[in-house]
Order: sequence, then structure tokens, then C-alpha cells
Amino acid sequence: MAQVTTITFFRFDRPVTRVWAFFMMQFARAPLRKVEGQERFFLMGTGKEGFSPWPDFSVYALVQIWNSKEQCDYFFNSSSLYAAYVRRCSEVLRFYMKNIEAKGMWNGINPFQPSEELDPNNPLIAVITRATIRTRLQLKFWRAVPATQRAVFDSEGLRFTKGIGEIPFRNMATFSLWSSMSDMESFAYRKVAHRGAIKQTRKLNWYSEELFSRFQPYAVVGVWNGTTITLSD
Repeated sequence: MAQVTTITFFRFDRPVTRVWAFFMMQFARAPLRKVEGQERFFLMGTGKEGFSPWPDFSVYALVQIWNSKEQCDYFFNSSSLYAAYVRRCSEVLRFYMKNIEAKGMWNGINPFQPSEELDPNNPLIAVITRATIRTRLQLKFWRAVPATQRAVFDSEGLRFTKGIGEIPFRNMATFSLWSSMSDMESFAYRKVAHRGAIKQTRKLNWYSEELFSRFQPYAVVGVWNGTTITLSD
């Protein structure tokens, strides 16, 4: 069996559905723990545009790691929990991915296994970064973020990005989709603001835990901001 990772974004546009989604951050965890074929899941909130630490109560994210594509597909086709989310949300967007490489830890483990079934003709790259910010450095960290994230939105080849996380201000994560490895690396290693953030991270030891993982996305389903998202040009 080959591990598959999915990340699903749900947008809720009405007050009543936003309240439902907020409480499901607690109540959805028990049924999610019982899902067969799912190695791990991370039910998360999101940040306002620009990777703000302030929560965006209209959007939630679900990262799931599966034993196989078949078990993954079975969940999305038959789960009553997933169907309940879909009925209430105004938009849903899901990416299917195979892991290329993961470095670091997420809650004390590295949950992603490199795939042996990558497509050499697929140039797309998806990235999940996740870090726990040391409490005493949170103010300094969030002062440094805006310049770095302005550089993200100006980056060539960026197709989609959203800030995600478990605990506002403390657990920061991002998901991004890039047209190619060279586009992603151009931002990561050549953008002045991002290089400066990397230097500050090493100098100040901002994080008590961090993970960087690259994926090959092989399918996407859904609509976002009224637009159907595709992996083709």
C-alpha cells in the first residue's frame, strides 16, 4: 500500500454554519479517530489573508494521511461526517498528494512517508510547513511575518496558498501549491524577505518544533473563490 495525503478546505459563508464548523473542531475528532485506513488526521483552523495569526472563522482545513488511495476514496465517497461538512459549506477544495520528502517533526513524529509512485512528468509541487513558535518569541515572530508573506503573494508560479494551524499564534502552518520546483525554490532561497526570515529563524531559534514537507499533487477536486481549481495550466 502507498501512502496518500489529502488536504481539504471548507468555506462557510453563513453565521449558523460558521458556528457549527467552530464547534466541530471539537466534536468531529471522535468520529475522525475511527476512520479506517487513516493513519493520522489534523483538523485545523486557518488564518486571515496574508497569513495573519488572527483566525479566519469562515475557513477550516482537514489534513489526512491514508494507507492507500482506495481507503482515501472510500472515505470521501461514503463518510457521513464528510457529507455533513459538504452540506453546510459554501465551497470545498481538496488536494490529493504523494509525499516526496519530509524533514522535521509534527507533534513529535514525522508522519509522511516518501512515495515510490511519483510521476516524473508531473512538475507540480505542494508544500506543507508547520512550526510551533516558542512562547517568549511569539511577538517578535509575528512582527517579522508580514514582509515575508508579501513576498509569497508576489511569487511567480504560486497557484494556491493558505495559512493553517492548530492553535492561533502558537502553531503556524502553511499550505502552498507551485507550478514547479524551480518556482518554489526561487521563493524559498532567492526572495530577500524570505532569506532574511530564515536567517532570523536560525539566529533566534524561534521554533520548538518544525516540519517541512514536499508533495507531488496528483488530483484536485472543488471550487475556491468561485473558481474551479485544476492542476493543468
